[in-house]
Amino acid sequence: MDRFIIEGGKTLKGKLKAGGSKNASLPIMAASLMAEGETILHNCPDVVDVRYMMKVLSYLGADVSMKGNTLRIKVPGKIKNTAPYDLVRKMRASYYVLGALIGKQKSAVLSLPGGCAIGERPIDLHIKGFKSLGCNVVLKHGYVYVKCKKLKANEIYLEGKFGTSMGATINVLMAAVFAKGKTIIKGAALEPEIADVASFLNRMGADIKGLDTPILEINGIDKLEPTEYTILSDRIESGTLLAAASITGGELTLSNTNPEQYSEVLNKFTEIGDSVQIDGNTIYLKGSKQKKSVEIDIMPYPYFPTDMQAQFMSILIKANGISTITENVFTKRFMHIPELKRMGADIELRDNTAIIKGVKKLSGAPVMASDLRASAALVLAGLVADGETEVKRIYHIDRGYEHIEKKLRKIGAHIRRYKK
Repeated sequence: MDRFIIEGGKTLKGKLKAGGSKNASLPIMAASLMAEGETILHNCPDVVDVRYMMKVLSYLGADVSMKGNTLRIKVPGKIKNTAPYDLVRKMRASYYVLGALIGKQKSAVLSLPGGCAIGERPIDLHIKGFKSLGCNVVLKHGYVYVKCKKLKANEIYLEGKFGTSMGATINVLMAAVFAKGKTIIKGAALEPEIADVASFLNRMGADIKGLDTPILEINGIDKLEPTEYTILSDRIESGTLLAAASITGGELTLSNTNPEQYSEVLNKFTEIGDSVQIDGNTIYLKGSKQKKSVEIDIMPYPYFPTDMQAQFMSILIKANGISTITENVFTKRFMHIPELKRMGADIELRDNTAIIKGVKKLSGAPVMASDLRASAALVLAGLVADGETEVKRIYHIDRGYEHIEKKLRKIGAHIRRYKK
């Protein structure tokens, strides 16, 4: 099992280019199944989750290949409609094939995604949406069976007790593309990745209006055509790379990014004392040596994202005074706290609020990653810790960051990957 060894205390400085969005790539890959022929996707990150989705698409019958950051997906006229447990259990986002298969073939069988380390993420809103489109949905023996004779347009309210759902919005959106008539999705999630999926579908011939709004209008069509498309940049990778410069008091010029899509994160960098300058799709950040304490409330987009919570916690460990982070999306997403405390952090957890008391220094230590963003937080802490930090189970970070150690080394970090 791979691990990182990080020698802390280096000030990072340089230029980097943000990669493509993992959270847009996965549903767009699934959506490609809806059109017979070859679809070409550019700016696709070469990360483990994308490789898993390639396996899912291949099992279903597509011919999938990747060269650099370009993905080619050739879809035959008829594909399988079943994705078994052994194939999809490693990646929750496999459920995106549900909406694509329902749209293309009016039936799908998928192993239920099951539990998640960062908190409960049920698929009840997905099921509600499919039923509203005229599908029969049965849960049996750990699988969800979805079938319908004909997709029927409807008005669907998708917001549930946990708020909006990016996954449900995308899945129901895909299925609704082939529903006869006009479908209205109210309470749609607002993440920019959803608009990217909708833009991709529109490029294939879909008729979707209301992008970047909570009300989506889908006018049903009969057929989609394969296309060539460039995926948007990854706002979470962008935020994480900027955090690496911030935490070390360094400087980073980051290109190929979309600043307006994570403005709340950039605002917090400014609030803690960093200097942030924006020039089109390029961001320049200069990290302050003395960070100010802040309060952060984690909320669905367009507010501060849960996927940047752990990384910002690492920054605030050495801020002056007391900071708080309240997690309102995944209340169990604090498993990085015990590992950060092993390095000398002073963090107290009260319900869904982390109270972070600034400390003068961190000490390198062996730590273990529990999930994708937690692993990034441990790497960031290791960049400023005295001595060496060993981060184990880094397969988590490989799920969503393409060769992050190489990017960090390019701007001056002392970080190496070791095999077992």
